[in-house]
Amino acid sequence: MQPLIASDLRLVRLLRLASPMLPVGAFSYSQGLESAVQLGWVSDEASVRTWLGDVLMFSVGTMEAPVWCGLYRAFTAENVAALADWNDRLLSSRETQELRAETAQMGHSLRRLMEDSHEFGASAMMALRAIREVAFATAFSVACADWHIAERAGLTAYLWTWLENQVAAAMKIVPLGQLAGQRLLAALQPQLVDVARQALSADDEDLSSLAPGLAIASCLHETQYSRLFRS
Repeated sequence: MQPLIASDLRLVRLLRLASPMLPVGAFSYSQGLESAVQLGWVSDEASVRTWLGDVLMFSVGTMEAPVWCGLYRAFTAENVAALADWNDRLLSSRETQELRAETAQMGHSLRRLMEDSHEFGASAMMALRAIREVAFATAFSVACADWHIAERAGLTAYLWTWLENQVAAAMKIVPLGQLAGQRLLAALQPQLVDVARQALSADDEDLSSLAPGLAIASCLHETQYSRLFRS
């Protein structure tokens, strides 16, 4: 048997974290996309691409992605107070009750998985246990840092999970076929990579989230009568 190569193990672990099989419930959320479809704002492949591209650029890329980097760096520096502060910033930035509940539920599920798998170091678990309500980005970034996955790779994988889940939701509710879903993923890949690059060098002053359409759609989803998704 060939000796285990550390870089290969890190890659496999990152693929596990980014896999749709990760039992955190991501498949049950659309982040307002379901309401956008009902309202007629999103109705076909082109409008899905525009919607996701805008959310990626004006919300995920300018708030969630740089906060993810802050979380990763705080844990790497063994600064538990800074980790908790970044976690609270992310939770407080969620525009609606549904969006906040989503990241908290997924964060809780990932922390529980990390506890039960016994694959993570004591410092990682102590840091997460010290936070009352863990955001998904917090648990994901700590998992990456504890497994010595590079910051850029971990952030890119985190953004990919967001994009893949959003495209999967669009395929169900627009609806779109599998080929259209693949075209969307291919079309948005360069933007995702650019968002990750910018987030890695962002400062605190660069943090912002200007996506009023997303906030309105998410608010309306909270009282939407017929729906498939929890957000």
